[in-house]
Amino acid sequence: MTSPQSDPAPQPPQPPQGHAHGHTHSHGPAAPVSKHLRKVIAAVVIPFATAVVVGLIAFWPGGVPDHERTGVGFDRQTQDGKVVQVVKVDCADVNAAQVPPTGDTSTPSGREAVNEQEGECAKATVEVTSGDDKGRKFVEVVQPDAPRQLREGQGVVVAYAPDAPRDLQYSVTDVNRKIPMTLLAAIFALAVIAVGRMRGVMALVALAVSFAVLTLFILPAILQGSNPLVVAVIGASAIMLAALYMCHGVTARTSVAVIGTLISLLLIGLLGSLFIGWADLSGNTDDNTGLIHGLYPDIDMSGLLLAGVIIGSLGVLDDVTVTQTSAVWELHQADPQMGWRGLYRAGIRIGRDHIASVVNTLVLAYAGAALPLLLLFSIAQSSVGTVANSELVAEEIVRTLVGSIGLVASVPVTTVLAALVVSADRPGASTSSSTAAAPARTGRGRRRKA
Repeated sequence: MTSPQSDPAPQPPQPPQGHAHGHTHSHGPAAPVSKHLRKVIAAVVIPFATAVVVGLIAFWPGGVPDHERTGVGFDRQTQDGKVVQVVKVDCADVNAAQVPPTGDTSTPSGREAVNEQEGECAKATVEVTSGDDKGRKFVEVVQPDAPRQLREGQGVVVAYAPDAPRDLQYSVTDVNRKIPMTLLAAIFALAVIAVGRMRGVMALVALAVSFAVLTLFILPAILQGSNPLVVAVIGASAIMLAALYMCHGVTARTSVAVIGTLISLLLIGLLGSLFIGWADLSGNTDDNTGLIHGLYPDIDMSGLLLAGVIIGSLGVLDDVTVTQTSAVWELHQADPQMGWRGLYRAGIRIGRDHIASVVNTLVLAYAGAALPLLLLFSIAQSSVGTVANSELVAEEIVRTLVGSIGLVASVPVTTVLAALVVSADRPGASTSSSTAAAPARTGRGRRRKA
């Protein structure tokens, strides 16, 4: 009989899966699933990913189609410029505006005409700093009540109208914001990397991939005349696959989140198509959409609206499905004996809190984007029914409610999928059973028997 000191080195202990305290830490990676379950998930995800790749190839646009520039809105030739001099002058010396013959200054146009006659204007000399006319200078007069005032040394964006008289070919259209925008993007990237580390790096790479799919596939394909709904579904699916797998790894847990997101996107697409058609929303409600329709009359504007609903909902959907899947996985690791019904009930309690916060976030995001429009209706003292019935607001209502329904549905759908998958996985069932039946059979117990 040997002493404990002379025993051979014991085998590495197996994690006691029959006890809640014997699981890995909740912040660590998910436990690997069985080979059989991985095959089942792959049988669903791989055909879907293959279909997305085939769709990308079939609908790949090859670039934005050319068109003759109209010189209206964003459809203008632009160059960089710089304000080299600003001089204050009497508005009456540089303006041709006339005060209404009746002397009526109660209207906005009448008051503006008086200000232009009696106020002090800014006469700015602007130099073109890019393009064929680099070094050319022109004069821009800024009214005293203009929302954008120019200052010396300021970078600006200038529009070029080749068909206009030489003195009127260039005009200031906007301020050059490249430096502050670039700095803000750099601060954002550093913050993400500092907190997320490698996950943060992968999140930024996934963000770049998302923008690439949007600018290289979705937008040009729609301009080429492809069905906006089909293009949006293919593009959103590609973004979803890249973002989820790059950020969270190629795991069964991520695959469940992918399937939950896909089901929710299909629901959003069906509801959006139904209610956009039922409410007769044309998608052509402002100057920008009107310009798009004028340049490319073959584009289905209502389909473009539906595509925007799908793409706009995708980002929040990813967050919800990944969170719910992770919650169910961690609950299973905390109590491996819990069945799928128990996992679903526990997971859905977490999901209810998530639903409340996410829906509120989505509604406020759309309301914030439409705030100037809502102010106009408030100024006009329109009733709630009148406001909601207008197409501008009705679009936002349909966009918000359809997206919110999809988000709400994604919680139970993803939770039940995750619960079924993780509870069906029994990679160590025999070990768990023997451990639960004879918890005293540890290495120390064997040495006592020896």
